[in-house]
Amino acid sequence: MNKRNTILSIAFLLGSLAPLHAQDDVTVTTDVTTTTTEATNNYDDEEIVIDKDNGDEEIIEVPEGMLLELDSLVQQYNAKTYLMADTSCHMRDVNPVYDVEVYKDRLKRLPTAMEMPWNEVVQKFIDRYSGRLRRSVGYMLGASNFYMPIFEQALEVYGIPLELKYLPIIESALNPNAVSRVGATGLWQFMVATGKRYGLRVTTMIDERRDAVKSSYAAAHYLSDLYKIFGDWNLVIAAYNYGPENINKAIRRAGGVRDYWQIYPYLPNETRGYVPAFIAANYIMNYYCEHNICPMLTKLPVQTDTIMLYRDVHFEQISNVIGISKEQLRSLNPQYRRDVVTGYSEPTDLRLPVEYINAFIENEDSIYAYNVDQLMKRQEVAVNDEAPIYRAPVVDRSARRSAARSSRKAKAKRSRGGGGGKNVTIRNGDSLSEIAKRNHTTVAKLKKLNNIKGNSIRAGKKLRVK
Repeated sequence: MNKRNTILSIAFLLGSLAPLHAQDDVTVTTDVTTTTTEATNNYDDEEIVIDKDNGDEEIIEVPEGMLLELDSLVQQYNAKTYLMADTSCHMRDVNPVYDVEVYKDRLKRLPTAMEMPWNEVVQKFIDRYSGRLRRSVGYMLGASNFYMPIFEQALEVYGIPLELKYLPIIESALNPNAVSRVGATGLWQFMVATGKRYGLRVTTMIDERRDAVKSSYAAAHYLSDLYKIFGDWNLVIAAYNYGPENINKAIRRAGGVRDYWQIYPYLPNETRGYVPAFIAANYIMNYYCEHNICPMLTKLPVQTDTIMLYRDVHFEQISNVIGISKEQLRSLNPQYRRDVVTGYSEPTDLRLPVEYINAFIENEDSIYAYNVDQLMKRQEVAVNDEAPIYRAPVVDRSARRSAARSSRKAKAKRSRGGGGGKNVTIRNGDSLSEIAKRNHTTVAKLKKLNNIKGNSIRAGKKLRVK
């Protein structure tokens, strides 16, 4: 088992990290059912509104991860299977409002390498998380048992501050299947081009942006490269959202200063809120108890392992032969977009609960054979039965004469009844036209030799080609 697969197996067994519950010396000023006016006014959910001293309003867009509905989050397989409400949590569903100095002090206490300053924008995002998003925070605290160990290991490998493990909180709300308005996908919300640049396969059949382990290593690599450019983690986070070229443009507009809060006025509304939202996510994931937020309970998830596949296989074939549900297969292998593991074109991995590994290995032939004609029909194409197979012209004349002599000898041998026939084993994904091409014959001849009426063939069977 390779290092990344070991990480995932460990991750599904680990519990959450111990949260920071610092005892604040500053007393609470007020207990209210919601925080500040931001949580009670009927502002658009997609916006944060800042009242400026001159009477104007600054409107900041909320990151898309803060817009995902709780109902959709708890429909994820891991949530339905391993998360549940904590009925023993009897904290009042009341969100206290603290003095500003309390929030400042708590942010200072966070054991982070990054700067975690307080300002009014950060406070607005803290209020959003502790107010209207408090139940989503409860979900994310539970789901963090699945994902945080994976994030931490990937970040550690690349020397990234571990507080960046909370970046997927604002990116995807820990939903591995999240897709943004512009097509960014997965826990870390990679665009296709960026994902491919960092080694994530994205095709019609597979999307490794949805793979928790692979996307986490790709994200850590990307963050490491961004730090080499900017040398400041706040700018790195902004560049992760807005793109490094755009951040460089904002730096130039600000006169060359390389400080996020100085280039802030030159950023678009969404990126202005990105770093404050990240700071707020760090705050709420550590101080949720002080805001009476109950985490969802997590049952111990299954331990998993991976096997390498060299043939295509459909989830339904696996499910029906060894008894694992397709929903669990999809949850453990979210990168496969059409329930098909595409091992034939390129060796690839399948993640299974450990108790199913031996069952898969022992029944592998039965799995590949199960209902293969129907489930793997996508790989067959209509062909012109009488069309000859095209061959590139032979330029070397001596080779051509030698091939002609060999052909005449072979024909003479066949006419005398000698030499016997030749059989090949049908490989997964083969079509009659591909077999004919490899063996220098035609589809029509293959059909005649093997008494085949249609175009369907089955992997693993013998086929006479001569």
